[in-house]
Amino acid sequence: MTISRRTLLQGTAAASAIGTFHIGSASAQTPEFTYKYANNLPLAHPMNIRANEAVEKIKAETKGRVAIQIFPNNQLGSDTDMLSQVRSGGVEFFTLSPLILSTLVPNASVSGIGFAFPNYDAVWKAMDGELGAYVRGQIGKANLVVMDKIWDNGFRQMTSSTRPINTPDDLKGFKIRVPVSPLWTSMFTAFQSSPASINFAEVYTALQTKVVDGQENPLAIISTAKLFEVQKYLSLTNHMWDGFWFLGNKRAWERLPEDLRAIVAKNLNAAAELERADVAKLNAGLREDLVSKGMTVNDTKADPFRDALRKAGFYAEWKKKYGDEAWAILEKAVGGSLS
Repeated sequence: MTISRRTLLQGTAAASAIGTFHIGSASAQTPEFTYKYANNLPLAHPMNIRANEAVEKIKAETKGRVAIQIFPNNQLGSDTDMLSQVRSGGVEFFTLSPLILSTLVPNASVSGIGFAFPNYDAVWKAMDGELGAYVRGQIGKANLVVMDKIWDNGFRQMTSSTRPINTPDDLKGFKIRVPVSPLWTSMFTAFQSSPASINFAEVYTALQTKVVDGQENPLAIISTAKLFEVQKYLSLTNHMWDGFWFLGNKRAWERLPEDLRAIVAKNLNAAAELERADVAKLNAGLREDLVSKGMTVNDTKADPFRDALRKAGFYAEWKKKYGDEAWAILEKAVGGSLS
């Protein structure tokens, strides 16, 4: 299945009518395990489309024993609410950015260090390799289950209602919404911006009412969340790569017999790889699409931003926080010294 921009936009329009995905009946029997999967993305985002396919396959392959209902678009609360719910067992599955997960698992955010990854090849080599394995080990220590394959959120870009961001100087005094995560706040503070931590469910309103002048997110989210309606400028900064770890409540996971766990994990990991390809295809065309929606787009160069962070002591500060082991794995993954 190829997800086109038309599919994306049609799905967005349908989101208000659908609310949650309801899993098809692969079997007439009552499911033995009925689990909830919550996330913060619009229904039309490739993550929800591929997750829906995965849960259909899971129900079919488990002969109806496992049914998973998807609750997209912050239906069950903010990111911080849903993280609490997956820890307590209120929901069984949840996808979350490693940068927000760092409020619970501090070193989870090492993959999101500003201006670290030069391209997607470096990202997947790292996250399917040593760096990803290191982070999953840290997540496991927090009593959560995590799938092997991280889903793609994308390289993050900056948007603004007041001015394009071309150089680090353009960020001085800039009121920017950031997710509830210390790494984002730290990075934009290093740029002498005015970062405000706001949950994603409130971002559109915060931009519309000028509580903040800008925000940063991957192109697919800027499109599906219709942020182009309240933002004029799109600056392609690629300042962070961000993904989604597929997390599970440990008690709920261990209730599943081993053969069912294998089916669930296999399908979720396969869906993650399909979603990665979808996001790459979407991003290739979304620049033009967002221009057609009225946004003014500019490209930037990473080196001046990286130099500014280095001079501000950002990399040295986070190397100390993460520790030598994590930092060495990161620098090996990105192919050079950051600090």
